[in-house]
Amino acid sequence: MAFKQLLIVANAAALCAAQTTITVNVGTKFQQIDGFGFSQAFGRASEFQNANANTQKQALDYLFSTSTGAGFSIIRNRIGSGGAGDSIEPNNPGSPSAAPKYTWDNNDSGQLWFTKQAVSYGVKTIYADAWGAPGFMKTSGSDSSPGYLCGTTGHSCSSGDWRQAYANFLVQYVKYYAAAGYNITHLGFLNEPDFQTTYSQMQISSNAQEAISFIPILYNTVKAAGLSTQITCCDAVGWTTQSTYTTNLVNAGSTQYLGIITSHSYSADATSPLSQTSLRKWNTEGGPSTAFVTTWYGSGGTNEGFTWANKLAVAMVNAQLSAYLFWEGFEIQQSQSGSHLIDALDRQTATPSGIFWAFAMWSRYIRPGAFRVAASGSISNVIIGAFQNLDGSVVVVFTNSGSSTQSARVAFTGFSPSSAAAYVTDNSHTFASTSSGLSSGAITVSVPSKGVVTVKLT
Repeated sequence: MAFKQLLIVANAAALCAAQTTITVNVGTKFQQIDGFGFSQAFGRASEFQNANANTQKQALDYLFSTSTGAGFSIIRNRIGSGGAGDSIEPNNPGSPSAAPKYTWDNNDSGQLWFTKQAVSYGVKTIYADAWGAPGFMKTSGSDSSPGYLCGTTGHSCSSGDWRQAYANFLVQYVKYYAAAGYNITHLGFLNEPDFQTTYSQMQISSNAQEAISFIPILYNTVKAAGLSTQITCCDAVGWTTQSTYTTNLVNAGSTQYLGIITSHSYSADATSPLSQTSLRKWNTEGGPSTAFVTTWYGSGGTNEGFTWANKLAVAMVNAQLSAYLFWEGFEIQQSQSGSHLIDALDRQTATPSGIFWAFAMWSRYIRPGAFRVAASGSISNVIIGAFQNLDGSVVVVFTNSGSSTQSARVAFTGFSPSSAAAYVTDNSHTFASTSSGLSSGAITVSVPSKGVVTVKLT
């Protein structure tokens, strides 16, 4: 018996020695969190609206439920700029000063319905983003051809200066949603302005001179309309380009008119802070070009869940982002593309991807308004993000990219947990309950290789 007791003590001592102590200090705060989200642009909202009722409900619960789903809290709608059925101003009024002939169908390609559903689940952050101005306002004269906004620095047009008309156009879109009872909280006037494509687009130069000359006009137009909507810029293809844009915006004094710095993560992920400005930063679009899969971890592919779990950890902790949005949420029988989170592969059952669960490990319990707080100490190959919600609860997310399980003891400063619930996602578990010993105000957790553990403490 004495030998067995000695062995138990020795094993316990070895376990304690293997554990790394992490200290979470809720008194040291970093960026505030606005949330996580996605879009249903380019007709995907209509597809969602027209899905059968059971599939639709399944997908909505996955996307927005804070008890069984991901609890997404931001939606991104596209402000159309094409012809009839896409834009609220499909026709050229003749000149920038002529009265525009706006049209509104109370549908907005299904996005009004989609917004209503999101809001019913508690979503309060609605980002409306134009890919560009209507073609007749651009140097190219075409919505789908590369061009600049007429009247911006370096781009005069025979038709005149369309900057104020474009600002009016954007504000009118916001007003239509307001009239329907929905508050567009954030407004963007560009999408991937460093990229040329075959659909709606508008460019700016690397020094952002066009944005710099337009932003004050849009700001003043928003304010004159009595709106509290925040303006964003610039939704670049990747964070390297957005960093250059941001430096030029700061140097020009343009950031005084902005609420958020935005970018996508296609050509470069957010891996370090954009420290040029204290404005919050959002990744507003990202997604793989490979197939839709439910795989969590296989070969480290771009469409696997753990790949995105690691992207999220780097972005939210190392790059200090306040929001992260995937490209699209729900589609039907689109297995060739992994750029959406849920697919009705058989047209009947909503099936989440591995990437969906990577987001859920962050978005379900880290709620809008939370602050990232200090977490001192480190574990090999593990990124640790700690957050305190407005209700006082604390959430700690562990992302283990290593090849072995890691154990951690987490202590707290300025917070005394009375309960703890832990969840794990890896190749064998999907948001499954896991043990989190709570003793003397500290918790112990085990984080599997290529796995994510989320702990919520109250």
